[in-house]
Amino acid sequence: MIVVIVMVLAVITFLLAVYLTYTGSTATGSTKAGDYSAAGILAVIGLIALTMASFTLFQSRRQVAEMKIEIPKVMTTIECRKCGTKTTREFQRGDFVFKELDACQKCPDEKQMITAIYKEVKEKEKTYAV
Repeated sequence: MIVVIVMVLAVITFLLAVYLTYTGSTATGSTKAGDYSAAGILAVIGLIALTMASFTLFQSRRQVAEMKIEIPKVMTTIECRKCGTKTTREFQRGDFVFKELDACQKCPDEKQMITAIYKEVKEKEKTYAV
């Protein structure tokens, strides 16, 4: 979301810079002597803003390209009601909590049931301030 806001602000600055540069360059044809300094200031401000907006646009595009989106692992916990044996496997389409599955390996007369579906969370590396 922040990248989108930065991009919008950079585009607005870019358009304003183009307008200022155009205004400064067209104002030099006027007949008043004092308009030359104002035109020069507008042109310089426009060129500086144009440079800054271009730099911001290129930097934000590069950062978006470098962003990595990791798809989290979704895990399913299967438990036998009789012996309490728990197994964990990756989520499969059609899994839902309290779904009955195949018979348990330890007690073949009892069916297993899905008791939990969760996203596996990786612990972030701890960084210590020095």
